[in-house]
Amino acid sequence: MTTEGHIAALERRHQELDRKIQTETQNRLADDLTVATLKRKKLEVKDELHKLQSATRQ
Repeated sequence: MTTEGHIAALERRHQELDRKIQTETQNRLADDLTVATLKRKKLEVKDELHKLQSATRQ
C-alpha cells in the first residue's frame, strides 16, 4: 500500500471511530469503558496519521 493509500485508510478509520463514539455516547446506557476504548483507538489513529503526513511533507 502506498503512503497516500495508508493515509486515506487511516482517515476513514478515524471517521468510523468518531461515528461509533457519537453513537455510543448518544445511547442512554452508554458503556464508559467502551467509549474510552474507542477514544483511545481514535487517538492512536490520529497520531499515526500525523506521523505519516509530516513524513510525506519533508
